[in-house]
Amino acid sequence: MQNAQRAIKHYRKKRILICLAVALLSLLTTLAVRFISQRSQNQHQLQIAAVHAVEAIDKVLLPLEKRHAELLQLVGQPCATVNLILRKEAATLQTLRSIALVKSGTLYCSSVLGDRNVVIHDIVSELPSDSPQLLLFTDNTLIKGHPLLLQWYPADNDAGSGVLMSVNIDLLSALMLEPQKPLINSISLTVKDRFLSEESGVMAMLNVPHSDQVFSLPSTHFPFTVNLISPGTTELALKSLPAQLPLALIISLLLAGIAWLTTASRMSFSWELNMGVASREFDVWCQPLLTASDQQCVGVEILLRWDNPRLGPIPPDVFIPLAEEHHLIETLTRYVISETVRQIDVFPKSPLFHVGFNVAASHFIDGKLLRDLNQYWFSAHPHQQLIVELTERDDIHDVDYRLIRELHRKGIKLAIDDFGTGNSSFSWLEKLHPDVLKIDKSFTHAIGTDAVNSTVTDIIIALGQRLNIELVAEGVETQEQAQYLIWHGVHILQGYLYARPMPLSALPQWLAEYRPRLPSQHDGHLSPSGRDIEDYSSSSS
Repeated sequence: MQNAQRAIKHYRKKRILICLAVALLSLLTTLAVRFISQRSQNQHQLQIAAVHAVEAIDKVLLPLEKRHAELLQLVGQPCATVNLILRKEAATLQTLRSIALVKSGTLYCSSVLGDRNVVIHDIVSELPSDSPQLLLFTDNTLIKGHPLLLQWYPADNDAGSGVLMSVNIDLLSALMLEPQKPLINSISLTVKDRFLSEESGVMAMLNVPHSDQVFSLPSTHFPFTVNLISPGTTELALKSLPAQLPLALIISLLLAGIAWLTTASRMSFSWELNMGVASREFDVWCQPLLTASDQQCVGVEILLRWDNPRLGPIPPDVFIPLAEEHHLIETLTRYVISETVRQIDVFPKSPLFHVGFNVAASHFIDGKLLRDLNQYWFSAHPHQQLIVELTERDDIHDVDYRLIRELHRKGIKLAIDDFGTGNSSFSWLEKLHPDVLKIDKSFTHAIGTDAVNSTVTDIIIALGQRLNIELVAEGVETQEQAQYLIWHGVHILQGYLYARPMPLSALPQWLAEYRPRLPSQHDGHLSPSGRDIEDYSSSSS
């Protein structure tokens, strides 16, 4: 058992490690959150840039779509008649370089050059077409080598006729395809199998550096796609992390400080628990259990009390949950066993007298309980019957059932404490094979006052009787409660009506002075006098 100094060092070290872990975790979490946020922001900015470029080009093309029906009505009319109209339309649609009319595959009129006689297929191999076409093209007539965006609309009754509008995309690309470094290295426009970028003009292939990524967004109105070439949202977010480090360090130090202050009281109380065990500040007490039939004391439940010299008396319902929370409950249980064995002579030396103490479910795992019993209990060769009480509020799913079988083989009885208040499961009764069910005091107190809980009490009693399991009622405080339990077949009673908890050293005097209270009459008949105690004694032997 560790001494107080080791306990202090252990929990101081634990507290420091917790604060360091909080600092490291908060540092990593802050950087991770900033990284994810920056990456999301980069992704959002890429989306906005792509949407902006698509909308800009859509705004150029939508007026052409709206006016093409009127222009198609001019196809076939003499160029001299319609040339002025074409010029006015081109001037109105400010983004146009020219409007050309095509009749039977021949471009015969241009808003810029007037009368012409050129086979359209010789200029643009994809035309004429019987469906609207959007094409990227390099100008070879007016401003040679400059890119053009061509929009073709065919006439309804003649696939070889139509209107060809050329958009001066070269003038607009600086606005529509402007990169935003370092997020975007370049922006390109894809129309069919051709690509346009501000730096390289019209290309047959999009050149993307190996380290960059392409984010593409198609138009929902026209057959083109905008491509954003970026170093990648993840890479850019990683590059921004060093700038986030000061903020992350401040947050981690702040949270570490909060953790240090928060764990001060928690760590100090766990230190108090260790100090109490190391300094033997805990006292082992007991409360007698009596047979229902003749009120004879046949055993005790071992209890623990703590009169802390620094904080004063601390009740079990305070330090037991804290011991469980800080994983010290097994240490307290070992203390209880060793102290009980040290004072074993206060108990009657009879195998019919049982000693019971509570054990947490975690103590049943990996054979820890059996090793402790071998070390403390069986090594003392006690005459008394040992009962191990497992509270039903514990999570017993992880209990090693092989250990349960071994405990039964060694003659140890298993009791389920506080039965009816926790996660009841009939499968537990089947797997654990308990010898005793201890009815929680809340059901005992409900007798005569709470119809619902009284009904539950009856159900628990009937269940124990059906499964041939001994029944112990806790918290018996009135004769009415005792009479009710006796007449419903409960074997053992425990409570203030018979004896309050007492130090182990006081038990021999209590046994010497105790005089049984014979059961009172009920409806003109005495309570059972022999069968209950005979059943209990035979099952205990």
